[in-house]
Amino acid sequence: MTNSTRVTFLGPSASFSHQAALNSFGKSVNLFPSVSFAEAFSAVQNDSADYAVIPFENSTNGSVVQTLDLLADRQGLYKDVTVCGEYFLTVHHCLIGGKPTAKEKYGSITKLYTHPQAWGQCDSFLSKHFRGVERQDVSSTSKATEIVSKDTSGQTAAIASRLAAEHYNAVVLEENIEDSADNTTRFLILRNIQSARTASASVNLAGDVASAKTGSKTRKTLISFMIEHSSPGSLADALSVFKTHGLNLTSINSRPSMLRPWQYIFFIECEHVPNSSIHDTLEELKSICKSYRELGTWIDGLPFPNCV
Repeated sequence: MTNSTRVTFLGPSASFSHQAALNSFGKSVNLFPSVSFAEAFSAVQNDSADYAVIPFENSTNGSVVQTLDLLADRQGLYKDVTVCGEYFLTVHHCLIGGKPTAKEKYGSITKLYTHPQAWGQCDSFLSKHFRGVERQDVSSTSKATEIVSKDTSGQTAAIASRLAAEHYNAVVLEENIEDSADNTTRFLILRNIQSARTASASVNLAGDVASAKTGSKTRKTLISFMIEHSSPGSLADALSVFKTHGLNLTSINSRPSMLRPWQYIFFIECEHVPNSSIHDTLEELKSICKSYRELGTWIDGLPFPNCV
């Protein structure tokens, strides 16, 4: 990777997405923030970024619905965006303020800021020290830190990373406030399937590093589809196709289709095993589902095989 490679991440700078992008691509690339999930997708679709690094799910708090909704692509805005890799980042949250505050003076904090995903990852700490305190959702943990760094009253605090505190010259009031020590966020790495810049690139993504260390070349594929809900057993029929063609399902998600109430888009992530066939799976899904889309195939980025 050289500094001519353009990599965007969910910003602003010093977000966990920024850390994941640094770990995945290194410092020699041109890293720049996107202010929203949609902007990151658009940057890849419009070829103003070669890659995008966005959060997909957290081991404590589950799937990131903003990413699922953009992958659903209900309006056909991101037809060329595909998943080409993943990165697992162990997430350690800090309580961050604009000025030093003693633990016994947490009571002076009247408002907390963070990204919606972070609240559920720090529930025990928040229940103990900040029950009833106002919570404000913001676009990223880094943005939360930027806000409180400008407030020297001691009445606001953010939940974010140490990197964010250092970036904005804010004060770490408490470290490792997450509920689980192995709290991990999985990030997807996106590229434009039509772009010649990335199609032939040899990218040293996290999955490549993991497979090199373990000898594993396990691959994953993400597929979305819609079924005819009025047909009994249609979802079971669709899922059985994956088993028939030797694919191991590793996750299932759904989001509203927005076409009519109670109709859903399903997301299936599957792991390739010997003699499995994605091509044959998609061909059979074509005859069962109302619509389907292959959203990308990549090398498993987990550091140890079969540790899910």
